[in-house]
Amino acid sequence: MAGGDIENRGGPKRNSNSINDSSGGSYISSSTYMIDDTEPQWTSWLVPVFVVANVAVFVVVMYVNNCPKHKLVGKCVARFLCRFSFEPLRENPLFGPSSSTLKKLGALEWTKVVINHQGWRLITCIWLHAGVIHLLANMLSLIFIGIRLEQQFGFVRIGILYLVSGFGGSVLSSLLIRNNISVGASGALFGLLGAMLSELITNWTIYTNKASALLTLVVIIVINLAIGILPHVDNFTHIGGFLTGFLLGFILLPRPQLGWFEHRNIPVRTGLKSKYKPHQYVLWVASIVLLVVGLAVALVVLFREEDGNEYCTWCHYLSCVPTSRWDCNQNN
Repeated sequence: MAGGDIENRGGPKRNSNSINDSSGGSYISSSTYMIDDTEPQWTSWLVPVFVVANVAVFVVVMYVNNCPKHKLVGKCVARFLCRFSFEPLRENPLFGPSSSTLKKLGALEWTKVVINHQGWRLITCIWLHAGVIHLLANMLSLIFIGIRLEQQFGFVRIGILYLVSGFGGSVLSSLLIRNNISVGASGALFGLLGAMLSELITNWTIYTNKASALLTLVVIIVINLAIGILPHVDNFTHIGGFLTGFLLGFILLPRPQLGWFEHRNIPVRTGLKSKYKPHQYVLWVASIVLLVVGLAVALVVLFREEDGNEYCTWCHYLSCVPTSRWDCNQNN
C-alpha cells in the first residue's frame, strides 16, 4: 500500500485554514489543527528505525532463502544476486522468498500458532514481507504516515500503537484464516490509519476544516479496505489492525484543551480546570474496556482451537468476494 503526503510546509500553525491530504488513493498524514505554540514537537527516529529493521529482516530472509540451492539456477529471478535471487515469479510474483522460508522464519500460520503453541508468530509476522514490492509499498506508507505522527505524539505512543495494532491484526487473521500464511506490516499500518481517525474525533473541537478532513480520511480508509477484498490479500489483518488502532487512538492520542500549556505556567486562573474535555475521558475509558475485553476474548477463542468463522458466517466476505474471475476458497 503505497501512498503520498501533501502537507503544510514549516509544520503545524495556529488557526491554519489548509488541510493535509494524500494522493494516490492511500493514506493521509493528518488533518489541519489548531495547536498551542508551546506544545512540544518531537524528532522522528523510531519510524526510520522500523523501516531499517524491516529492510534488514528482508535481507536476512533472502539470505536464508537461497533460491539457487533448492531451485535450478535458471529458474531463479535476478540470478546475478546469487543466493539473494528471487523465487520464480509463478511461485512468488512479488519478487521474494518461498513460502517455506517465510514459515521457517516466523510467518503467521494457524497450525503453528495454536497447535504448536508458537504464539510469538503473532508478532514476528509483522516484520516479514512476501517480496520487494510488498516491502516497498508498506515502508513508503509507514514513512508517510508514521513520521508525521511521531513528530506530533512522540516515539513511545507511536511505537505502542504500531506494535499493538500489528498484534491485533494478527489475532483476527488467525481467528478467521486457517489454510494460508500471512506476513507484513499492513496490520500495524492500518492501526496508524485507525488512530488518525479516532484522533480526529477525540480532538474534534481543535480542528479546522473538520468535514473535509473527516471525509478525506474516511474515503482513503474505505479504498484501502476495499482493495483487501481481492484474492491473496489478508484483509482480516487490515481490519484487526484498524480496529485496534482506532481504539488506541482514543487512549494514546488525545490533545489537551487549547490554552492548557499556557494555563499551567500562569498562576492566575483562566477557567481551565481539566487538561482534557469530558468527552475525551469518556472515550478513553470506553476504549480501554473495549480493547482489553476484545483482545482477551479473541485470544481465548483462538487458543481454544475454535474457528472464528463459526461465530461469524459472513465474515469471509470481508477478506475476499468470489467472482467469475477468481475463487476465494484458497483464502480461507
